[in-house]
Amino acid sequence: MEALDIARWQFGITTVYHFLMVPLTIGLGLLVALLQTLWHRTGKEEYLRMTKFWGKLFLINFIMGVATGLVQEFQFGMAWSEYSRFVGDVFGAPLAMESLLAFFIESTFLGLWIFGWKKLPARIHLACLWTAVVGSVVSAYFILVANSWMQHPVGVEIVNGRPRMVDAWAVFTNNTALVAFPHTLTGAVAVAGGFLLGISWYHLWRRRRDGIDTVDGQGRVLVGESATIPGRDKTDHAVWLRSLRIGAVVAMIAFAGTAITGDMQGKLMFEQQPMKMAAAEAACHDGTSFSVLSIGDPGSKNCSDVTAVIEVPGILSFLAHNDFTTDIKGVNTLVPEYQAKYGKTLPDNPIYGDRAGQEIQYVPVMAVTYWGFRMMIGFGGLAALAALVALVLVRRGTVPESKWLMRLAVFGILAPFGANAAGWIFTEMGRQPFVVAPNPQFTGIDQVFMFTAAAVSPGVSAGELIFSLVALGTVYAVLLVVEVKLLFRYVRGGVAAAMPELAHGAQGKKSNDGDHNGGASGGGAGDTDDVLAFAY
Repeated sequence: MEALDIARWQFGITTVYHFLMVPLTIGLGLLVALLQTLWHRTGKEEYLRMTKFWGKLFLINFIMGVATGLVQEFQFGMAWSEYSRFVGDVFGAPLAMESLLAFFIESTFLGLWIFGWKKLPARIHLACLWTAVVGSVVSAYFILVANSWMQHPVGVEIVNGRPRMVDAWAVFTNNTALVAFPHTLTGAVAVAGGFLLGISWYHLWRRRRDGIDTVDGQGRVLVGESATIPGRDKTDHAVWLRSLRIGAVVAMIAFAGTAITGDMQGKLMFEQQPMKMAAAEAACHDGTSFSVLSIGDPGSKNCSDVTAVIEVPGILSFLAHNDFTTDIKGVNTLVPEYQAKYGKTLPDNPIYGDRAGQEIQYVPVMAVTYWGFRMMIGFGGLAALAALVALVLVRRGTVPESKWLMRLAVFGILAPFGANAAGWIFTEMGRQPFVVAPNPQFTGIDQVFMFTAAAVSPGVSAGELIFSLVALGTVYAVLLVVEVKLLFRYVRGGVAAAMPELAHGAQGKKSNDGDHNGGASGGGAGDTDDVLAFAY
């Protein structure tokens, strides 16, 4: 395996791993801010407990996301120096804005929120959380601006063979970014909704298993209290039931949002990167039919070994143009067009090293794009369906006693994660063989593109990349164990794990003046360690 392949594996593994934390951080942060707002407005005890519990899990994930995200910045210089030189004049602005938000605004106000319990007035404390959360959302937009420029380069001119930004407004309002942002945001909220649903189902099931909650002859819940388990009172039941219902509703709304924005994004891709969408549909020949299932050899360059088993006529045209009759170019039509524009072989240029003169494979790995596209849609739809079923099953105030159904609900947390990961893999792998995809018909600048083969650092050997891949993989594996262990620990501990004052009988209520009694500005002796317990 040569250095280019190892560098791609390294970046792919670390990026997908990091992105598992990103949607949960964004989506869960928004929900925690909403929950604290509800507590601030209503003063209901269950909203305080929900804020503390889900906020604890949010902090664990946020910290791990920051730790794994730092590696991404270093890889640009270590393994992809030529790419960094090419895009540096464009990427400097959005990445600088993202860094300012991520490392100054987010971290500062999140720190104030963590240590502001019992210290800051209620409204200021709430504003700190909203500032940090909104900062993370805006930070994500700037990252998407940079990524979208790779998909659709705009606002630049070529100077000495490199793109230089001449229209910042065009870069920051790239139509690809404007569509990718709401799609990514709704995907993140879907992850958070599924997270709330699965964990809440588990706790409602535990209350039934432990005999705290029972049901009458008509199946309606009889909420009880435990005299031995801290925090397992009637308010605890309200915490999980309300969290489950919020998570389910949020998951369904978010799926509808991802479907709408995904359709908009798909139409742009048909225009800007037709080969990516042709590979995603296994559309070897021009036509209008959408492939539900294809079999054969998806690695075949000319698609001769790919056979569509199930097709729906007209749907592919609808996805691209909102009609059912317009033919969409297939792989066999697009390959000669790409070859005529960008060549059949890599240029004889020192930047390509031994790869100079190699045949350019304009068709991405079809197995990845085809199934990645379907996994993205399938996992998202599955999560939304599960949310609907959950709402029906808890309509009488609790969940069924079935253990396997509880396990299914918990494992269902992974479905929206899978949809997000599959979507990003499809987006990035489908752009190959370009690291910056050309769009001359829309940008008017035919020179703005870069082959992935030219982007890797020329001075880095395959052995060095293997070492860094193994080292980073080991570190990430350890971090994964740490995060999963922490999440399991606090999830199993319930609200009492985030609010140890419950074990001492302290109740976090809201006083008439709007300050937090037992939360932000006061409290009894039972919660003297609450801030540090919540922080760590």
